[in-house]
Amino acid sequence: MTVKRLRAGTQALTPFQRIAIHFALLMLCIPALLPFIWMLSTSFKLDSEIYGSSKAGGAVVSLASLIPHTFHPQNYPDALKTVPFATYLFNSLGLCATTILGAVASSAIVAYGFARIQFKGRDFWFMVMISTMALPGQVTMIPQFAVFRWLGWYGGYLPLTVPAFAGAPFFIFLLTQFFRTVPSEMAESARLDGAGEWTIFVKIILPLSKPALATCALFQFLGTWNDFMGPLIYINDPKKYTLAYGLQQFYSSYDGKWSQLMAAATLFTVPIIILFFFAQKTFIQGVATTGGRN
Repeated sequence: MTVKRLRAGTQALTPFQRIAIHFALLMLCIPALLPFIWMLSTSFKLDSEIYGSSKAGGAVVSLASLIPHTFHPQNYPDALKTVPFATYLFNSLGLCATTILGAVASSAIVAYGFARIQFKGRDFWFMVMISTMALPGQVTMIPQFAVFRWLGWYGGYLPLTVPAFAGAPFFIFLLTQFFRTVPSEMAESARLDGAGEWTIFVKIILPLSKPALATCALFQFLGTWNDFMGPLIYINDPKKYTLAYGLQQFYSSYDGKWSQLMAAATLFTVPIIILFFFAQKTFIQGVATTGGRN
């Protein structure tokens, strides 16, 4: 219902109002796009051009400085040779796939219990679960490290993947709100036909919740893909580095190769942009339809 209202409101605008809105949105996007544009332009520059512009005085970043004087795409092959990009990419994708499966599946099961099953103290435990979102990660970092080291998981991927199978509070909240929008009459009809709660959850609730599940999967992918602190704490084998951690190691080892570093960072960013454009419609639909009844 919310998406339909938004579309109806957009169609009611005049062409001039649409142009004005799009122009204002483009102007607001410029500050957010400037770092990416600078990274992309730097990835095609020579190191001498980068350091020369910084020593010339005045503003380092300008419209003229964003255009490479010498187009040098060789930075990308050089960066791939310097950094074992394929290994880091494989490690990152493996972590993303595992955490997405664990976080979405476990969160959906817990959310179904909060949304559709009546039990004593349900609202209280739901509030306790939500309150954990206010707990900073720095508070639990040391106790978690001590537990994982005691379990013998230090140096592997288990500390980065197993917690995902315990559910994520934000995903549980998001899915709980979405599950509550599903008409209860559908579940009641299934119960009259002899279906149990697990059958209702798998065959009715989950198929109707694809937008919300896709939204959780996208959030989890971004969180795992960009995670630097986790691999920094638990991974000590260079063959197990992720892309985020590998880029930091590249920066530490090759401090002066800014062009190659920006080329590697651009390659790191491209999958996120592609994923968002392909999943944009589902992502917006999942967020827009959460929290209100259809």
